[in-house]
Amino acid sequence: MIMGNKVKKTVEETTDTIIRALYREGNPNKAVLAGLRSTTTLTGHRAQAVWPIMLANLDEGMLSKTGQPTYAEMAIFAALRFYAIQQQGVEGHMVYGSAKAKDEDDKGVALFKALAQLRSQEGQQVALDRRVRAVLETTNVTSMINSLSHLISILKSHNRGQKIDYAALAQDLYNAQWGNRQANQVHLYWGQQYYWNGSTTNEGKKN
Repeated sequence: MIMGNKVKKTVEETTDTIIRALYREGNPNKAVLAGLRSTTTLTGHRAQAVWPIMLANLDEGMLSKTGQPTYAEMAIFAALRFYAIQQQGVEGHMVYGSAKAKDEDDKGVALFKALAQLRSQEGQQVALDRRVRAVLETTNVTSMINSLSHLISILKSHNRGQKIDYAALAQDLYNAQWGNRQANQVHLYWGQQYYWNGSTTNEGKKN
């Protein structure tokens, strides 16, 4: 669904606000997080647990006028669900952090950069590459979100406490919904984060 022009806050900023509200400074809203983990869509019955916090923090231009979730609603809900999946079982530590944070203790990393770190570990590359390609080869947002949830579960199983920038991921998912060209631009951005190795010199690098 195409959004109107009333949006004032970005999807990234809004997602950051909501995740911090869910974490509640170390006293996570476990009921809402459980509801997020148990459903895959914003319109699902169990998703109603997050509506009071999520919808209250959206700009008017992000809200659906028909009951069909907007691009912003879909992207933000997906990111909140991803956060809830990783936060489960982690006590005293928020697994979200903005990559833009100035404080190193609060700083997170982009999802695909975190996956790149996991890829460098022995025995991980083949299976992980296959999962990542499933994300990069589709422009269907539902398929994209489903594949991302699998990647987050894999990442959690290896480093459950790593801070991931879920707000930036929400912005990427929002941008990817505006058409095939935009989706492919997001794919390239993710691919750069995942495949580029800053410690090596690539022959094709331009000076």
